[in-house]
Amino acid sequence: MHYKNRYEAGRILAQDLERLRDDPDVIVLGIPRGGVVVAFEVARALDAPLDVYITRKIGVPYNPELAIGAVASDGTVFVEHDLADHLGITPEYIEAETGRQREEIQRRLTLYRGERQAPELKGKIIIVVDDGIATGATVRVALRALRHQSPRKLILAVPVGPPDTISKLSHEADEVICPLTPSSFWAVSAFYAVFDQTSDDEVIRLLDQAEKARGEKGGEE
Repeated sequence: MHYKNRYEAGRILAQDLERLRDDPDVIVLGIPRGGVVVAFEVARALDAPLDVYITRKIGVPYNPELAIGAVASDGTVFVEHDLADHLGITPEYIEAETGRQREEIQRRLTLYRGERQAPELKGKIIIVVDDGIATGATVRVALRALRHQSPRKLILAVPVGPPDTISKLSHEADEVICPLTPSSFWAVSAFYAVFDQTSDDEVIRLLDQAEKARGEKGGEE
């Protein structure tokens, strides 16, 4: 099974969440950048508000894509210390890289939200959406950080991920939805026909479009 693109993946995910449609406590949080595209379709199908939740991976110096941890927008840091030790990554590097990623998180929050306030998450049904999971480090730190917000329910919804990672993340969320868990997994992009880079402009456009659509619906009622 392959997804045509992130939009189709979001529509397929939404089918597994249909029971939550029109629940006033639901909020969909997309992990930028690509996760926001998937989350846009989920939010639209459920008629739920859409926002971003930003996490940034802490990569190793010689391979930034290999995550040894991640940072969340509320300051929560998750580090795989055994992996970092095994790779010879120093605490000084981790501290410096954590600081850099915190700055990038703040830049993106300002860029994406503009003057919009962060949503209230306490007591909400939070659906965290990404476009796929490999190591799960960024999603794990997001779930742990969001748990501190005292949600009513915490759901992780992703189109694809390796079975062992999905199993581990099931201990972090109240529910995990992942339609595609191939035993032979090598990269998220391998399960999409189109997996192009998502731009900041597209993230901003989708957030604005989602807010406008809900505003128009509210005006009709």
